[in-house]
Amino acid sequence: MRRLADPLLLSAAALAALLAGLPRAAPLFRWLFPEVERPIYRQDGFVRLTLDHAGLVAVASAIAAALGIGAAILVTRGPGRAFRGLLETLAAIGQTVPPVGVLALAVPALGFGVRPAVLALALYGLLPIVQASLAGLDGVPAGVREAAEGMGFSPLRRLLAVDLPLAAPLILAGMRTTVVINVGTAAIASTIGVRTLGTPIILGLDGNNTAYVLQGAVLVALLALVLDQALGWVVRRVVPAL
Repeated sequence: MRRLADPLLLSAAALAALLAGLPRAAPLFRWLFPEVERPIYRQDGFVRLTLDHAGLVAVASAIAAALGIGAAILVTRGPGRAFRGLLETLAAIGQTVPPVGVLALAVPALGFGVRPAVLALALYGLLPIVQASLAGLDGVPAGVREAAEGMGFSPLRRLLAVDLPLAAPLILAGMRTTVVINVGTAAIASTIGVRTLGTPIILGLDGNNTAYVLQGAVLVALLALVLDQALGWVVRRVVPAL
């Protein structure tokens, strides 16, 4: 019974049931929105949109994680410490600028499609990872570092065997935040021709079709919940093993 009550299983089951049931839910949405001529979005399959949405989020979040963790490592070691303030400022600016603004600036250079969307999401997702990585690396006890140095660990070995494992809980928490933020933000990528769960939302807003908006919004919310619970499960399983 405890396994059946697991939030990850429940949210995944709800998402799967909605993906399977939405194409057959025309009578329900016709009853809810009698003024709408086409109550179910059918231009693309909901499963395809969900996979495309999740793929965009995964790529952008992976880039943000690589840049954020790498930059945090650089500014917590040696001469790189002088650039810590600059990194924190740039990461904060990246989240202050709206993704729509980044898209508007990136489209003329990169064109329409996935590339400017990935750029916007990666920049927008940097701040939580940078902050979490800096906090995690700063939180490694000085005594542990001194013990590693006393055992003859090289700086690289100490980083891989001591610092990163101890900082992992906070780093993963930052990545979890970035993924959830990007799931919601990725919907705007449909404004530049990227197929995501934002597509029915954008079309619904443009065509005054509340049914489309509701379908896309509920799927985005459930996908965010599933990915958040999945990353939480990874944290619970991976961190104790480090």
